[in-house]
Amino acid sequence: MMTLYWCFCLAVALFSVPGAIIALAPENEVPLHPTTWLGENKVTSVHLPKGRARRLYFTLKKRADLMFVTVSPCAVPIEWSLAVRTLKDKPPKKPHWSSKKSMPEVWWRGSGREVRIYTYTGNAVDTYTGPAYAPASIYILRLKSNEQDTQVSAYLHEGPGPSGAFPELPSDPRVHTLGVGMTSVTLSWSPSSSVVVKNGHDGNQPYQEYCVLINHKHNYRSLCAARDGIRKERQNVQKRERREKQGKEIVWATLKDWWWQQPDALEDHESSLWDNFEDPGCVCRDVESVCTVSDLLPDTQYYFDVFVVDRVNGTSAAYTGTFARTHEEARPAVTSLREGQVKWVTLSGDASSQQGEKLFQFKPRGWQQNGLLTLHTCNGTSKVKVTVSSKGRVLSSEEVGHQLAQIWLHGGPSYLIQLQALVPGSSSSSVSKDDSSKSKFSLKMQASSAYHRRAVPVFPATLQMKSFNKLRTCNSVTIAWMGTEERSLYCVYRRQIPLDSKDKHSSTDRCTDPESRPAKERVLCKYFQELNPRRAVTTAVIGGLDPGVAYVFDVYLMRRWGLPIKYHSKMVRTRSEC
Repeated sequence: MMTLYWCFCLAVALFSVPGAIIALAPENEVPLHPTTWLGENKVTSVHLPKGRARRLYFTLKKRADLMFVTVSPCAVPIEWSLAVRTLKDKPPKKPHWSSKKSMPEVWWRGSGREVRIYTYTGNAVDTYTGPAYAPASIYILRLKSNEQDTQVSAYLHEGPGPSGAFPELPSDPRVHTLGVGMTSVTLSWSPSSSVVVKNGHDGNQPYQEYCVLINHKHNYRSLCAARDGIRKERQNVQKRERREKQGKEIVWATLKDWWWQQPDALEDHESSLWDNFEDPGCVCRDVESVCTVSDLLPDTQYYFDVFVVDRVNGTSAAYTGTFARTHEEARPAVTSLREGQVKWVTLSGDASSQQGEKLFQFKPRGWQQNGLLTLHTCNGTSKVKVTVSSKGRVLSSEEVGHQLAQIWLHGGPSYLIQLQALVPGSSSSSVSKDDSSKSKFSLKMQASSAYHRRAVPVFPATLQMKSFNKLRTCNSVTIAWMGTEERSLYCVYRRQIPLDSKDKHSSTDRCTDPESRPAKERVLCKYFQELNPRRAVTTAVIGGLDPGVAYVFDVYLMRRWGLPIKYHSKMVRTRSEC
């Protein structure tokens, strides 16, 4: 009974005194997480949660006198350090502790000290090279990311020779720009000694090659960072597509997200790791150290990165990237348009040539900074796209056909007028080379600041002319046309059609100026004005004609601030007998 009593008292004392159980534990025992060993000559991928340190342990062989520890961060800077714990005495082969302990705990139970031999902070691939410490030593590689979750690759190599796991860069790791065009850029770089052909089961295929990536944001320090940036960009695009398609998901994006969240996704190196990665979108993937990137946008800045990729080990090395801006599109010269000048312009339907687009600049006179632009095409089926801008801001854009067009210029001190030919019967401005010569046409234009009203001038209600059969005689005809409420000058021209003429076209070219016609063809000029548009009709009696002869009559509305407006031609034959 006394023995049972003393056992009960001892148990009460142990549970009532804080730290009594801990005091019974060995002096050097520390709680550790499950041990992760860093294998030799093997790329180990580690997932780093934000703010949490990860440890990798390794030991060296007895005859190893030199070691190489390489750490390759991904997209964000990390902190990593290498420490060594040395023991005064080797740990026993059969520990006397009853519980099963991991090897690092066995090392910690022994007497010794820990020394930090190397530290690094950054996002570049870094390698520690140093001698081995005492044979009875364990090395601790600590990894930590303070910004965000990321991936890190670690590699251990023992011995003086190169590991061969990571591709080697030349002495000049810069990417050079050989040529820059409007839609292409040619790059070159010094070749890497690692890019060779390895004979094996793959049939003399290179196991290391170059990968060229382009983007619009910045250069990347590693291929992993490039993949991460591309992955995020694709995810953003997919999110926008999901919102547009209302819930439709893409399977491969979900698989990629799942792969990225797996910390041990790169543990298996039996097959080619490059084949297991998603394709980063290499624009050039070859063993040649020259690449021409095509199908680029003009006047756009691009960033170019070159990586040497080891397809077997799943490692890479990054050259120092570069950037270039493609040339802007060749624009035609800007022609100054003088006040009141009638300008004849010839355009081609081939928009790829400089003849398919013309630029003009007009600066109005006076403080009002307004003007009137008048355009008239001279081909029946041709159209021109007219774009007016000022200081880079588009003010108006419209298509001009066979009718005379008036564009009111206002909103800027000067105006840039862009004329672009459109293919007949199509909304596109491109045409084949065989038809480009046939699609050439001309137009005339005029810009004037003499018109000071805040709107374009009013056109007649119709440009049709009318002749009166009852008023037709052997030597005279009577014609009529519509006018406007503005006081304007109207000039009438006549042209005789010979009886033996084979020309059956009785109309006059609508682009023919009255000044270019012979003076003998002009019959009369008169002013006319009617405030009531419905009654704005004027007539003219044309005498001095020959009996039984066909005449073509043309009426022009003469204006001081714009191109003359030509009415549709009217053919009238005088009576043969009266």
